[in-house]
Amino acid sequence: MLAHRVPDLGALELLLAVARLGSLGAAARELGITQPAASSRIRSMERQLGLALVDRSPRGSRLTDAGALVTDWARRVVEAAEAFDAGAQALRDRRDSRLRVAASMTIAEYLLPGWLIALRARRPDTAVSLLAGNSAMVAERLLNDAADLGFVEGLSVPAGLDSAVIAHDRLIVVTAPGHPWARRRRPLDAAELAATPLILREKGSGTRQVLDAALGGLARPLIELSSTTAVKASAVSGAGPAVLSELAVGEELSLRRLVNVPVQGVALRRDLRAVWPTGHRPTGPARDLLSLTRCRTP
Repeated sequence: MLAHRVPDLGALELLLAVARLGSLGAAARELGITQPAASSRIRSMERQLGLALVDRSPRGSRLTDAGALVTDWARRVVEAAEAFDAGAQALRDRRDSRLRVAASMTIAEYLLPGWLIALRARRPDTAVSLLAGNSAMVAERLLNDAADLGFVEGLSVPAGLDSAVIAHDRLIVVTAPGHPWARRRRPLDAAELAATPLILREKGSGTRQVLDAALGGLARPLIELSSTTAVKASAVSGAGPAVLSELAVGEELSLRRLVNVPVQGVALRRDLRAVWPTGHRPTGPARDLLSLTRCRTP
C-alpha cells in the first residue's frame, strides 16, 4: 500500500523546514519538537525511502542531492494536503452555518426554545430553522434529508432512524373545572377513558400513539386537532376532556383553568427521543444541540 511507502506529512514538513532553515535544530524548534526527535524522524524517513536525505555537520544540516529532489516532491505533497485541509474546512463551515431541526409539537413548543437559546450562546453564527409537526412528519423530513436532527414523542423509533432517549414525559387527562369529571371522587379506569370521545391530536402524533396503545383503542374523537396548543385551548373552553403532556399544562393547572383527572390502571408515561438517520450520528451544530438536550432537560 502507498501509505507504507510514502513518509507521513509530519516527516515531509520537517524535511521542508530543514531545507528552508539549514539546521535540524532550528527546524525542530519551529515545529515544536526536540532535536533528538527530529533526528530520529529524519533517520526513519531515510530508512523508509532507502535514501540519504540530510548531511549533518557541526556547521548545520545540508540536503543531499537526493534530499533536494525529495524536498521538491515533498513540497507538492504538502501543498496538496493544505488544499485538502482548506477544502474540508470549507465544507465544515458550510455545514455548521445552518441547522435544520424537525420536532413533534410538545417538544417544539415546551422544550426546544430553551435548548436553542443555549445553542445560540455556543454557536452564534449558526442559523437554525425549526419545523414542528407530528412524529411521522419528523421521520419523513429526516429520511428525505430535509432535517439534520429530529425529536419525537411516540412509543417507538420510526424505521430508518437511530435514537437516544433525552427525557421522559407523562400524559394526563384534563378537563375544564365545569366538566363532571372535575368533581368525580374516584379515578377513571381504562375502559371508561377508552369509551369516551376525547379532544385528540391527529393520527401520526406521538401523544395519540401512546394513548391508543395504552388503552387498546379509542372512541371516535370529539374533536381532532393538529397542535397541542389547539387541544389545550379547546379543553380550557369546556369543549370536553383531553389527554395532554404534563409539560404543556402546568400553567393551566396552577391557575385552575384545567383540572387533572386521576386515572388508574393506565400507563401513560413516554420517552422523548432525539432521532437521526441510521448510521449518520449527528455532527457539528446537531451534535451540540443533542448534548444540550441532555444537560438542560427538566
